[in-house]
Amino acid sequence: MMISTRGRYALRVMTDLAKSPEGEYVPMKAVAARQGISLKYLEQILPVLTRNGLIEGVHGKGGGYRLTRRPSEYRVGEILRLTEGSLAPVACLAEGAEPCGRAESCSTIAFWSGLDRTINDYVDSVCLSDLV
Repeated sequence: MMISTRGRYALRVMTDLAKSPEGEYVPMKAVAARQGISLKYLEQILPVLTRNGLIEGVHGKGGGYRLTRRPSEYRVGEILRLTEGSLAPVACLAEGAEPCGRAESCSTIAFWSGLDRTINDYVDSVCLSDLV
């Protein structure tokens, strides 16, 4: 499993917003400059975070984006699953995957299932506040 640029950037945006005073709107231009991410790329990531209620935005003077919850209430896994989709190490364990006809005789399914649990347990054990 490899986290894409989209997932890494979303996590960087969220940590950047978490560092700002609670309730303060932060212009995305400022986040883009601090994080070295193009504004055009951020414009592709922000709607996903907004649509799913992780951040909220206001347009116009004094506008920008802010977290909708305290940083300690966000799990890294939540952010990555929104931007990456499944974090499963193999396709047969991805959410919504067709049942594998080989699962009962598969000698490696226990390994992949264990790795999947380990990945998910870890990313769900880390809060946004831990990264800040």
